[in-house]
Amino acid sequence: MASIVKRLFIIATLLIIGIWSSQVTCRMLSDLSMSQKHEIWMVHYGRVYKDDAEKEMRFQIFKDNMEFIESFNGGGNHPYKLGVNAFADQTNEEFKAARNGYKFSSNKKVARTTPFRYENATAVPPSMDWRTKGAVTQVKDQGQCGSCWAFSTIAATEGITQLSTGKLISLSEQELVDCDRSGVDQGCDGGEMEDGFEFIIKNKGINSEAAYPYQAADGTCNTKEEAVYAAKISGYEKVPANSEKALLQAVANQPISVSIDASGLAFQFYSSGVFTGDCGTDLDHGVTAVGYGVSDDGMKYWLVKNSWGSSWGDGGYIMMQRDVSAKEGVSIKSSDTLNHHQLEPLSLDMFLVFINTLISLTLSHLPASAKVFDKATYAPGLLSLLNLKSSLAATFAISTSPCSLQELSNAAQTSELGFLGIAITNCNA
Repeated sequence: MASIVKRLFIIATLLIIGIWSSQVTCRMLSDLSMSQKHEIWMVHYGRVYKDDAEKEMRFQIFKDNMEFIESFNGGGNHPYKLGVNAFADQTNEEFKAARNGYKFSSNKKVARTTPFRYENATAVPPSMDWRTKGAVTQVKDQGQCGSCWAFSTIAATEGITQLSTGKLISLSEQELVDCDRSGVDQGCDGGEMEDGFEFIIKNKGINSEAAYPYQAADGTCNTKEEAVYAAKISGYEKVPANSEKALLQAVANQPISVSIDASGLAFQFYSSGVFTGDCGTDLDHGVTAVGYGVSDDGMKYWLVKNSWGSSWGDGGYIMMQRDVSAKEGVSIKSSDTLNHHQLEPLSLDMFLVFINTLISLTLSHLPASAKVFDKATYAPGLLSLLNLKSSLAATFAISTSPCSLQELSNAAQTSELGFLGIAITNCNA
């Protein structure tokens, strides 16, 4: 009888669970014991433990996390709030191990600051939200699998596919998890977005999520589905490292893959507002920048899509403070994809290679002062080439730290599709 009454009490009080998400103070909630809060949380998130020992251990973790959240929200004037979510019974170390799977490849060349496609773009809108423009799929959940790199890769590819074709297609993260085992990419054990882009390019495309659904676990590559393509990309580019200005110019034009430091406990329980929490430069998580803006109180932010489900953060998103030093706040490394309609016939591909080679070679011989993306400073012939290329070439996508102009010139002459400082697939900075 006592257990039935307890169960009814838990069900009756489920209504107040929404208060944790909205951050509204409720006297009734505060009057509950920590044990009661844990029981309510277990019912809400469907959490079941194998025995009383595990339940007691998880309760202690839940209690510590709840106290941290309540202490944070109750003290100081922070521009963001924390909230109870599905990860409230996990330590920060457990959480990071299961969710943060970004791996940086030390074998890649050190990034160099060189011009990139949007370097001198002046038409940057004051705010951008690619969700409202139909270039962002629903928030997804990677589960207890360190596949954040695959979700970041796919989100950028989904965005550029929509921008180039007009079709928003949910693409397959599981194909990357199962089939992309090159470089540092190791499925649920982590990976890197650049290698994910390389896989899509070399595989000549990626299948849809509907055809190759996500399993939140490593599996054997389904070669039959791997050979079916719902979207294709022709390359990727890297945004200049440690430059939020360059990242702004890129995000103004398309969703961008980014890697961040998401290791803090505050990040684990972020709920709303502009996140200004402690972040270092130890990048461990792949996400997607899908916009930017300014909050009501004047704080600039990046709009970032995460892959921890819609119950985390603000519906699966986080606003991260913009225009701050990496040593002081949010550190972001960005990378994005390049997508295009398949160019046919082959003669058109070769024509684009020829045009891009001319552009790259011309730029490499211009004086530094003339390398400005402004009609007034371009020679008429070069401007004509750019206009011709613009009318024929495919849509570009971006990543961090492009190659030098000389390398771009060399790559443009040898790559299948060379581009002006952008998406040269054999130019790996």
